[in-house]
Amino acid sequence: MMLTRLRFLSFVLVFALAFPFPADSFETPLSDTAVREAYFMGQRHDESMAHFFDKYYKHLRPPKTGPYISLVSFLTPYALLAQLSSERAYGYNAQQAELDHRKMVETVKIVVEIQLTDTYGAVMPNPTGQTSGTPWDYVYRPSGFWRDFQIQVISDKKVLSPFIYTGEPDYICGDGGCSLVGATVQLEFLADDFAPDSATIQIDPPEGDQVIVDFDLTSFR
Repeated sequence: MMLTRLRFLSFVLVFALAFPFPADSFETPLSDTAVREAYFMGQRHDESMAHFFDKYYKHLRPPKTGPYISLVSFLTPYALLAQLSSERAYGYNAQQAELDHRKMVETVKIVVEIQLTDTYGAVMPNPTGQTSGTPWDYVYRPSGFWRDFQIQVISDKKVLSPFIYTGEPDYICGDGGCSLVGATVQLEFLADDFAPDSATIQIDPPEGDQVIVDFDLTSFR
């Protein structure tokens, strides 16, 4: 009985060493093993990859008034490598992924998607106050409206400074032309700026309620 039990435990140990289960934790710098795992994750192109990224994206509910912060994502170095692997053309391999990674500085990318709404739309009252004498005096909202949103990223009670903070307006186009519908804002940070347990994204729009999104980094790769 004891011999059988020892054989079983030995089998479990050998199996674990040969087929390690992926650890769920925020890691930087990534080990060579983690880089290979991220590469193979990005090569799957199936539901498992979509499921993997689910935790990195927070879909929010629309507000009663003001702009709609519809999505906030937190992409770790592991997630960014998996994303990069999925975008590479046929012939990209794990060895090349490791070589490429050695040249990179590990970063975290945070993406905030903003949608216009009925109460915060593509047209707005003329902010200059100079009216043309018409009962309704409106102007188009500028494409750089996203700059009026204050976005702070907090980790270990510290406000972090991004080395990239940029945004792009989003349009929907048809036969009648293109209409402004929102914007996508991207912030990038050095990965080792973050504490390993949690991060908070605080968004203060020019109108409407403050939005706070918490990420549990202990469940991230």
